[in-house]
Amino acid sequence: MAKNQPSPPASGTRAADNLAQMGFRQGHGPRPGDVPKVRSKNAKSTLLRIWGYLKLQRWALWVVVICTVLTTVFTLAGPYLIGKIIDDYIDPHRSAGFVRMGLVLLAAYVCGAIFTWIQQIMASSLSQNTVRDMRQDLFEQYQRLPISFFDQKTHGELMSRTTNDIANVSNTLNQTVVQLISSVLILVGSVVMMLSLSLWMTLITILTVPLIAVFTKRITKYTRQYFSEQQKQLGEVNGFVQESISGLKVIKVFGREAKTAEQFREINERLRSVGVKAQSLSGSMGPMMNMMRNLSFVVIAVFGGIFAYHDLITVGIIVSFLNYSNQFSQPINQLANQYNLFQSAVAGAERVFEVMDLQPEDGGENTAQPDRPIKGEVTLDRVHFGYRPEVPILKNLSLHVSPGEMIALVGPTGAGKTTIINLLTRFYDIQSGRILIDGEDIGEMEMRALRRQIGLVLQDAHVFSGTIRENIRYGRLEATDPEVEAAAKLANADTFIRKLPGGYDTDLSAEGGNLSQGQRQLLTIARAVLANPSILILDEATSSVDTRTELHIQEAMKTLMKGRTSFVIAHRLSTIREADRIVVINDGEIMEMGSHEELLQKKGFYYTLYHNQFAQKDAG
Repeated sequence: MAKNQPSPPASGTRAADNLAQMGFRQGHGPRPGDVPKVRSKNAKSTLLRIWGYLKLQRWALWVVVICTVLTTVFTLAGPYLIGKIIDDYIDPHRSAGFVRMGLVLLAAYVCGAIFTWIQQIMASSLSQNTVRDMRQDLFEQYQRLPISFFDQKTHGELMSRTTNDIANVSNTLNQTVVQLISSVLILVGSVVMMLSLSLWMTLITILTVPLIAVFTKRITKYTRQYFSEQQKQLGEVNGFVQESISGLKVIKVFGREAKTAEQFREINERLRSVGVKAQSLSGSMGPMMNMMRNLSFVVIAVFGGIFAYHDLITVGIIVSFLNYSNQFSQPINQLANQYNLFQSAVAGAERVFEVMDLQPEDGGENTAQPDRPIKGEVTLDRVHFGYRPEVPILKNLSLHVSPGEMIALVGPTGAGKTTIINLLTRFYDIQSGRILIDGEDIGEMEMRALRRQIGLVLQDAHVFSGTIRENIRYGRLEATDPEVEAAAKLANADTFIRKLPGGYDTDLSAEGGNLSQGQRQLLTIARAVLANPSILILDEATSSVDTRTELHIQEAMKTLMKGRTSFVIAHRLSTIREADRIVVINDGEIMEMGSHEELLQKKGFYYTLYHNQFAQKDAG
């Protein structure tokens, strides 16, 4: 978006409803001082959606389940075999068969270890494949969402959802899925094995279960809400850091280092505060579970000793029960210790699904002829639009542009020039009126087909990581190397490209930091030349370059605009003077239009703008 138009808030559109659902105020993004309200979420629905992703890895899931069952069988066999060895060989002092039973016990533990190893490998594969699919779906959703959504969200906050939140899901799947299956099997298996040994000892062993259930229920009432808020606060921290780093030059030049550090201190403190609450509360579950397990151990030892004294059970059964009581309580204890991870994962998954559930922009896929070439006739018919319905930017604006005509849009900051561009490209949809291209309403056109016919060169020239050749080819992926180089020549970029060490195969650093602003701009023009659009939009394309570079860009722009319908937003006189028509916009309305000479002769609004803003440069 150009500098002469502030980033608009999304409201009055489908995107506004999306953002409202996510807790954003109309017309405002999140502020450093805002504490997000934690709303109750549907954990069951979130878990079912995660399960939907898990089911895509059926074969790995089955391997995990089978290995878990086998591991559980061998784990449960251990205490039973120990009890048998004590009662049949150690207590009666029998040596025959002792070594054989010892080897059987050893084999049980070795087989259990092998299947546990296989289980962990497959569980890691299962979790990584699942979060890969979730991350892919989230990124694809980013591509489908309207521009208005990104106007309201910081890059860091979105990155937090893509990385931190999904990482929490990955960690939980890797540890909790196997633990959940194993715990259920061990709990059931332990009860069955204990019942087969002694009914009364089994009842004594499970006395602690109601205590654990009551304690867990009371703790979980609070932990999930704290972890949900923790994830939101983490997103704010990431967003603030990203924004501060990208705007570091502005911060330094205005001497706002201390103020920025203070703002971060406030956000960071909120994250620390909610993190302490979440971690402390969830962390208390582990010690409590250990205490209850030890209590159960003492009870079994005492009552087991009494029963053995009265010859109701054997010493081997007591030892078996002590092992089974540990196996019985250990799964509950482990799940309690991992509950903070589980709650964090549910909160993170909710934030991911929150974005996935937003309504994407309407692509108009039902159009009959989406790919037909266009001539470039553009009509704005009583267009009314405002980023907020109560604050209109364009007011019943009408304009007809003939094919191949060059139109310059001129006006003060906030007049609505960039808004017209946003509506032509359907970054936003109008609220009333029509925009026609070759007589067809763009609202009925297939979105991608429409945008393939429009070339856009912005003030902030954006290039991607990769080679120069790849960046130019971004305009038309199937273009050959000779076509890429021909486009660069037409854009006056070929000369400087060939002087670089790698020529067209020179790797660009992040955001093209190893090129000048003018060189990046020439690459974006070459990209537009290669795309060969029917309609061209130049939004302040020469405002950030020196005079010498401007001449090269001007020549490239002339080549690019030849034979195409062009919309130019620029304050450079040379560009404005060459326009077929200059459209003067103020307060969302067309004040006057005509050629440069005609408007100067009228001595109207453009005449005033010219002398106020351009006369000094023209005289120089």
